[in-house]
This record gives sequence, C-alpha cells and structure tokens, in this order.
Amino acid sequence: MKELLQAIVNDLVTDASAVEITVSEPVDGLVTCKLHVAAEDMGRVIGKQGKIAKAIRTIMRAGAAKEGLKVNVDIE
Repeated sequence: MKELLQAIVNDLVTDASAVEITVSEPVDGLVTCKLHVAAEDMGRVIGKQGKIAKAIRTIMRAGAAKEGLKVNVDIE
C-alpha cells in the first residue's frame, strides 16, 4: 500500500524528499495511511475542490480491494 501511494504522490509534488507516509496495521480489514507533504505541495496533492485527493483515495481503494482490505487516506 505504501509503495502505491508513494508512486502516486512523488509525481505530484516538487519536493519528493519531504513526503512522509505512515501505514497502520490492518484492524478489522481497515488500513489507515497518513500522508504528510511539504506546505507548498499541499495544494498540488489536494487539487481544486479536492479532486486530486479524491482520485488518490479512489486508486488506493482499488489497490486495497485487490488485497481484500479497505483503506483510509489522511492527508496532513
């Protein structure tokens, strides 16, 4: 899960070294991914009206479904 989110976000941000991803252990089939990016890249990750954030969450849900899990992505 972490690798998929890392691949998506690294292409969006300008400072890839500031990207931090924390993935929790599955609890009842739910995995929580916390994404932290640099302040100047926050707009790039969220997008206008949250469209990019929604797209990231959709892709992550599809990837998690392949593993039989559910995922929640928190952008900080």
